[in-house]
Amino acid sequence: MAASKTRSSSFSRHISVLPTPQIPGIKYGPNGTIFVSSGIPDLDRILGGGFPLGSLVMVMEDIEAPHHMLLLRNFMSQGLVHNQPLLYGSPSREPRAFLGTLPTPVLSKDDKSRDHETEQEKGLRIAWQYRKYFGEHQQNFEGQRDGKPEYCNEFDLQKPLERHYISSQNIDCISLQGSTNLSSFRDRCSTFLAQLPRYDGNITCAGRIAIQSLYTPQCEYSNMEWEMLSFLRSLKNMVRSSNVVAVITFPPSLVSPSFSKRWQHLADTLLSVRAIPDEDKELANLLTGYQDMVGLLSVHKVTQCNTQVPVFLEATTFSIKLKKRRSLVLECLNQAPIDGSSGSSYATSGSCSGSSKTGKLDF
Repeated sequence: MAASKTRSSSFSRHISVLPTPQIPGIKYGPNGTIFVSSGIPDLDRILGGGFPLGSLVMVMEDIEAPHHMLLLRNFMSQGLVHNQPLLYGSPSREPRAFLGTLPTPVLSKDDKSRDHETEQEKGLRIAWQYRKYFGEHQQNFEGQRDGKPEYCNEFDLQKPLERHYISSQNIDCISLQGSTNLSSFRDRCSTFLAQLPRYDGNITCAGRIAIQSLYTPQCEYSNMEWEMLSFLRSLKNMVRSSNVVAVITFPPSLVSPSFSKRWQHLADTLLSVRAIPDEDKELANLLTGYQDMVGLLSVHKVTQCNTQVPVFLEATTFSIKLKKRRSLVLECLNQAPIDGSSGSSYATSGSCSGSSKTGKLDF
């Protein structure tokens, strides 16, 4: 008996240290959470790894600027690079034409420069304290190995995705324009989700659903608020039992306040984007790097799976910038330096809460 107990305990210890299989486009997190990338390295870091499988992500649009399209394009391109099935719903008449605007991963020469920096790090054996400056840089590109995308990429917004990714048979495009009811759209979503059911065993593939500008005037059911709410609840239940992440963008200004709150409550991860006025002098004096910003992204809710511990973010509002006018970057907001002559901030009247035009800002 003692020998059998010893063998069983050693076997259990051996099982506990077995490596988790690495699947391209899928990342294992704490508490049994499985993530897929948002396509933006900074957003993955903010959310703790990306979007958990089986979650519903909602992005509140700004009617003054199409910043939500940046998030949607990177999310869709990241899935196509990993050959993940994609269901795309759009209020346009020809939704497949939108696939031609998806960005492509960064060039291989950038990967060579990162490898060169890695060699430089290896040479710093005496000054070991400098290694901490390379940790964040390596974390952003941990999905790049041997030139093959494994989890998250940086995308070049100025170059379209290669045609062989777009011509894949795993892409299903649906036009929501002129649709009088949601039953047919619900059936298309159900058929797509049935291909990727969730089991307790190993996961071999994950899927993505991207719905653009839901509840816009182009859709005939834009005034059917209760039917729309029922559709979202049904979609959330179906996504929960599948290896799929659904991202939905919608304009909250077109939805009644009470139903907008219900929509936000249904979301597992809730984001919002806002435009920045071109000549807001008060905001320009309040924030550093204002000229490089193209918008603001706010994180209102983060998905919590298999835990009751709340998530506390270092900041909830981030600036949206384009690095070299190509790659999407998210940065924390920094307050402008203090004017030494007056002893106060450049934007004393605006305070840290931001201007009245943009709402509350989190530093």
